[in-house]
Amino acid sequence: MKTLQRATLVVVFTLSLSGCAAALVGATAVGIASASDSRTVGAQVDDQAIEVKAITALQREDKLDNARIQVVSFNRSILLMGQVANRNLSDLAANKVRSIDGVIRVHNEIRVADVIGVQTISKDTWITSKVKAQLLASKEVEGSRVKVVTENGEVFLMGIVSRAEAQTAIDIARNINGVTRVIDAFEIR
Repeated sequence: MKTLQRATLVVVFTLSLSGCAAALVGATAVGIASASDSRTVGAQVDDQAIEVKAITALQREDKLDNARIQVVSFNRSILLMGQVANRNLSDLAANKVRSIDGVIRVHNEIRVADVIGVQTISKDTWITSKVKAQLLASKEVEGSRVKVVTENGEVFLMGIVSRAEAQTAIDIARNINGVTRVIDAFEIR
């Protein structure tokens, strides 16, 4: 887990050195994403800070070195997913994140299983893209307000939506090829 995250930091740092044009494009993309998000800009910033704190806390825990744990924060609700060797490690990760200031709820969806490989991660990215595309094409749900993450064929949905929108999003995700399960962590408005 730590090696992959260090490599990611190196890539991000290297890309950040490539010039102002990339920063401008990135800032524009962030602005567009922020405008279509159902959270306030302040809530989005809080969620990013919570994610950084959670990832840092998990990286510092030596017992989790051989685990793969992904962290997503949406409106101060945390979704944990990934793979660990045993239930105690899953509980350890959830408790570490639960103790972070500002966290309201933790959805612990960490599985006791072997860590997934690059091929599965690529397939998950493809599934997420297909779900997102269908959500954006839907007239019954504001697709840009639904966060979609896929881990080992399981699709996780987050966002602030109505009951009808939640059900539509769940139905859309269930009908995508390769999806093994849909877990919703929606906040119903």
